[in-house]
Amino acid sequence: MKTIGLIGGMSWESSALYYRLLNELVRERLGGLHSARCLLHSVDFADIERLQATGEWEQAGEVLAEAARGLSAAGADLLLICTNTMHKVADQVQAAVPVPLLHLADATADAVRAAGLRTVGLLGTAFTMEQDFYRDRLAARHGVTVLTPDAAGRAEVHRVIYEELCRGVVRDSSRAACRRIIDQLAADGAEGVVLGCTEIELLIQPEHSPVPVFPTTRLHAEAAVTAALSR
Repeated sequence: MKTIGLIGGMSWESSALYYRLLNELVRERLGGLHSARCLLHSVDFADIERLQATGEWEQAGEVLAEAARGLSAAGADLLLICTNTMHKVADQVQAAVPVPLLHLADATADAVRAAGLRTVGLLGTAFTMEQDFYRDRLAARHGVTVLTPDAAGRAEVHRVIYEELCRGVVRDSSRAACRRIIDQLAADGAEGVVLGCTEIELLIQPEHSPVPVFPTTRLHAEAAVTAALSR
């Protein structure tokens, strides 16, 4: 079994979900007392959030690149950035290490295509929904058309992520708001919805959507376990 390196802490709520999923998936596939071989570098999210807010992406990327170098030196065979938003600096992180970085958007697109879908709605931080680093990868590399909520919907999803989910707060009122946003995306033509923030899976489950949901944390973890168990 290969060792999975996790660049986490953004937020630690979702990193804890990653850790649980990786171990559950390895146990399901290998049985018995098997668990995942993994290493975790957990950053201080307050530092990263400040750099996001001020647009200092290169500096934020260097923080993650340094974490990647440490994980690689410690024996990680492959790496995950345990957040959708920070895949904005995925190329910078990959360039810093000799081991492969499994891109979260690729794992998500593979699942969307396997389901036979071509158009999906995207929920995530404002950075993920509004900037092109994520949407364009889905479209250009995988032929997946991406719809996003209107400005008010994007602002509400972003608020819920940073003010609630990243702090471990899960509110029924916020779930209801996100369900209304998902309903509108479906009405606009989305055949499925990508939960494009690792914390959103704490709030939205398949039964909360009229169309299939694609939980990016789980999909990323599944791709990592498949890679870790491959020869």
